[in-house]
Amino acid sequence: MFLTITTTGTPERPATDLGFLLHKHPEKAQTFSTSYGTAHVLYPEADAQRCTAALLLEVDAVALVRRGKGKGRGGAPDAALAQYVNDRPYAASSLLAVALSSVFSSAMKGVCTARPELPAEPRPLRIEVPVLPARGGPALVRRLFEPLGWAVTAEPVPLDTEFPQWGDSRYVRLELESADRTLAEALRHLYVLLPVLDDAKHYWVSSDEVDKLLRAGEGWLPGHPEQKLITSRYLSRRWSLTRQATERLELVRLAEADDSEVEEIDNAVEAETETEERPTPLAVQRREAITAALKASGAARVLDLGCGQGQLVQALLKDPAFTEIVGLDVSMRALTIASRRLKLDRMGERQAARVKLLQGSLAYTDNRLKGYDAAVLSEVIEHLDLPRLPALEYAVFGAARPRTVLVTTPNVEYNVRWESLPAGHVRHGDHRFEWTRAEFRAWAEAVAERHGYGAEFISVGPDDPEVGPPTQMAVFTLTTPKEAKAA
Repeated sequence: MFLTITTTGTPERPATDLGFLLHKHPEKAQTFSTSYGTAHVLYPEADAQRCTAALLLEVDAVALVRRGKGKGRGGAPDAALAQYVNDRPYAASSLLAVALSSVFSSAMKGVCTARPELPAEPRPLRIEVPVLPARGGPALVRRLFEPLGWAVTAEPVPLDTEFPQWGDSRYVRLELESADRTLAEALRHLYVLLPVLDDAKHYWVSSDEVDKLLRAGEGWLPGHPEQKLITSRYLSRRWSLTRQATERLELVRLAEADDSEVEEIDNAVEAETETEERPTPLAVQRREAITAALKASGAARVLDLGCGQGQLVQALLKDPAFTEIVGLDVSMRALTIASRRLKLDRMGERQAARVKLLQGSLAYTDNRLKGYDAAVLSEVIEHLDLPRLPALEYAVFGAARPRTVLVTTPNVEYNVRWESLPAGHVRHGDHRFEWTRAEFRAWAEAVAERHGYGAEFISVGPDDPEVGPPTQMAVFTLTTPKEAKAA
């Protein structure tokens, strides 16, 4: 990865002041060790009229794999090839952003011990990044940098110059120019927006990333027209962190508009309201009901079919009664997020031996799913078209045949209790159907009869006397004696 920062100067304000700002002498080539390789800082040119500082990051591909414990880019467990063949050593990403904050930390904070007046002085800056992944193309690059006052050149990199008919890659060559910009501002823009454009991070995104985002975004992020996209991508689309960051950014915006301090705005609500008991979210109630049903069945080895982002797998890992937990999903993106949520790259060996993430489709039989005590399909069936349900039914109940199967799905009758849900709408745009209690019971009893299971029904959430609970759960138990014993 390569990045250059260029400035021009005059005899009174020489361009070589860039060396003071970066705390790196123009006459030296310096090397810094990072967790993923080696960073080099050098100056291809340095005189009073023009000075260029270059940051070269050599990524150690082996170290990158070892730190990820072989999980591939983003921690995806089945991306075996991706850990060796990827763009990490060459394309600017969160690896380069972390190197910027580490190697140029004082410059990013606006601190210069030798010349304290320099950081606050705007100067002409030109930044070049030869290869930058841009999920959204040159148009998104301009939408992110132009509102910050940069003149942007984002040229698509062709897939192969010998074969122009193949078109462009998702990479661009980036040039940013500004006639009056402080170096600290420029570095903070890069620190946030490089991983945003890549739409990926090489490390687990935890709650402290919100503080990093707000520190680096101070003065420019609250008013940015693409604030929502920046926040979501920077925080790896983790909904809880994105909401937390958005709320804090809104407080900053309100404080600036009111010419007051954030603390004054934040304390507008009386302290007593903070102690009011909040209702338990339905998703949490659902996981608790599933966990209780699994424990009642005596299951130790559990399948989470359609595991999504791994919330249930994470909850089950907390209970040592579950000795093996397998999450399966068709979406590699969901599995990547699940891997980060579970922190697989930092998990101890004994804990890691209890969990496995697999990519697969429930529309097909899968020998990897045989021999488990229980399987969970939590809010899964409603995402399938009705004609595909028989394939799922056979894959789970006919082929895998765990001793216990738990299926949860929304109760459409309860939708009238959701004030924010328009009449006639399903709860999620991807739901292909939502069943009444009678429809779900009829389907579950028919499945149980066809495959030698018994079925019981459990309410999840507040059980309304008129419309029933928000979520309905069926507990299937294998009743065929020979097969039950074998399972």
